[in-house]
Amino acid sequence: MSACCDNKAKFDGLSKDYKRRLWAVVAINAVMFGVEMSAGQAAGSQALQADALDFLADAATYGLSLAVIGAAISVRAWAAFAKGISLLLMGIWVFSMTAYQFLFLELPMAPLMGSIGFLALAANLVSVMLLVKYKDGDANVRSVWLCSRNDAIGNIAVMIAAAAVWITQTAWPDLVVALLMAGLFLSSAWQILHQSVTELRQHRHS
Repeated sequence: MSACCDNKAKFDGLSKDYKRRLWAVVAINAVMFGVEMSAGQAAGSQALQADALDFLADAATYGLSLAVIGAAISVRAWAAFAKGISLLLMGIWVFSMTAYQFLFLELPMAPLMGSIGFLALAANLVSVMLLVKYKDGDANVRSVWLCSRNDAIGNIAVMIAAAAVWITQTAWPDLVVALLMAGLFLSSAWQILHQSVTELRQHRHS
């Protein structure tokens, strides 16, 4: 863990403890994708489906992160770059689908939204607690933390949306939250892409 706090060298994931934690988070995300996507379709919730896609993307990108641990910095930076692109595309997709849903407003099932949102939040809080020790590091490690943090924020937003849908009896809160989540995906994509490009430039110059 000393490397994680070293100002000269960023933590690169070379830790058995970090790998064990990451494997656990991969499993959590894979299971929750199936649960939340099914529930999102059943509830007619765009916010739940957007969050389910985040679970799927995280499971895949965490697997990629594990695969490149110990590789050259250029390989790790390119892996982070790929994850940034995937987040960018996911943000655009969620934004587009939500914009489409504005034309066909259907009232989501607020109780199902809330219950699944609570389950997903619990899963993501466990993931956050597993990874918070390693939240700083190279672009590859940093992207893992940002994705995990996004999930927790997204689930809190889904629960707020569920409450607002129940109170207002309209679909607008669900769509607004989906748009906010799309914005969060795009913001995180920018951070990951910026750091990975910086590391690639530094590696090229060195």
